[in-house]
Amino acid sequence: MDYVTLAQGAGGVEMLELLEKLIFRRVDEKLKHVEGGVGIDVADDAATIPLPDGNYLVISVDSYTVNPIFFPGGNIGVLAASGSINDVLMLGGKPIAMLDAIVVEEGFPMKDLEIIVESMLGVLREENVALIGGDFKVMPRGQVDKIVISTTAIGISNDPIIDKPRPGDKIYVSDFIGDHGAVILLMQMGLDKDVEELSSGSLRSDVRPLTKLMIPLLSKYRRCINAARDPTRGGLAGVLYEWASKNDLLIRIVEEEIPIRDPVRKYSEMLGIDPLYLASEGVAVLSIKPECADEVVEFSHKLGFENARIIGEVRQSDMFRGYVAAETTIGGLRLVEPPRGEIVPRIC
Repeated sequence: MDYVTLAQGAGGVEMLELLEKLIFRRVDEKLKHVEGGVGIDVADDAATIPLPDGNYLVISVDSYTVNPIFFPGGNIGVLAASGSINDVLMLGGKPIAMLDAIVVEEGFPMKDLEIIVESMLGVLREENVALIGGDFKVMPRGQVDKIVISTTAIGISNDPIIDKPRPGDKIYVSDFIGDHGAVILLMQMGLDKDVEELSSGSLRSDVRPLTKLMIPLLSKYRRCINAARDPTRGGLAGVLYEWASKNDLLIRIVEEEIPIRDPVRKYSEMLGIDPLYLASEGVAVLSIKPECADEVVEFSHKLGFENARIIGEVRQSDMFRGYVAAETTIGGLRLVEPPRGEIVPRIC
C-alpha cells in the first residue's frame, strides 16, 4: 500500500499492522518503556513510569478529530478531556493533571471555540484535574478541518492495571455500549434530522469521565481486576479481540447479556453494522476474577451504574486460542471478528 488510508486510523487490524510496521518494530526493546514501567512494549492506551516512593506516574496522550465537532451529548472539548482521563483510569491511575494542544483553522467561529474550551475546562473542574500547560496554533484556511485537540493526561497509581485476563475471569461492562458510535454515525450520514431519538434526546453520546466508577472500584476491588479498557475505536469487539489474541485465550460472551439501547440496535441493523464495533466514550470493560464478579456488579449499581453486568467469561482453549465467540439469541455460536475497515471514520 503506497498511501495512508482512513482504515489505518480506525483502531482496527489495519491500524495495528501500520503501528507495528511504522513504529513498534523500529524502536529498540530497551527503549519501549522506562525501566520498571510499561510503554509501547505493552501498547495500552497509557504508559507508566516508576517513582521513587513506589508509586507510578501514569501518562496518556491522544488526539481528537471527531466529525461533527458538536453532537448530542457533547462536543470535541468534552470528548478530549473525558477520553484522556478515562485512559489514565483504565491503567489504574487517579488523574491529577492535563496538558492540551489545540489547532484551529483560520476563520473558525470564536463563539464555537469558546464553547469548546469552556466545556473542556468544565470537565477538568468537575474532576479536579489541573490544566498545567498546552499549546495553541492556527492553520491557514483549508489546511486543517476546523479543529484538532490533543490532550496529555497524567495520573498516579500505586498498582497499575497491566492487562492480563486470566482463564475463569468474568467479562464486565459498566453500561450500554455503542451510544457514541451510533450518534456520530447517524450524524455523518446526514440522518440526524430524521432520527426522532436524536432530536428527543433519548439517544445521545455517552461521553463522560469514568472517575466516579473507577476510583471506588480501584479502591475496593483492585485485587479483582485483571484488565481494564474503555471501548472507543473498535468498540467492545476490538477490546475483547485484543485481549484474546494477545493472551492466547478464548473469550465467550452472551449476546442477550450485552446492554445495548433499542435505538442503537435498531439503527445498527438498518445500516448493516454490528453494535459490538461501535465506540463508547463512557463505558468500562473489565476482566474480573470470578469470585468478585457479582460483588463488583452490585457495588457498581450502588454507584449509579445500574446497567453494569457480566456478559461473558475468559476460557483456556487449545482449539480456539485468540478468538472471541458470541452465544447468539438462538443458542448458537458466532465468531466475533476483529474490527476492520472504516466502520465510522473520525469518531473521536
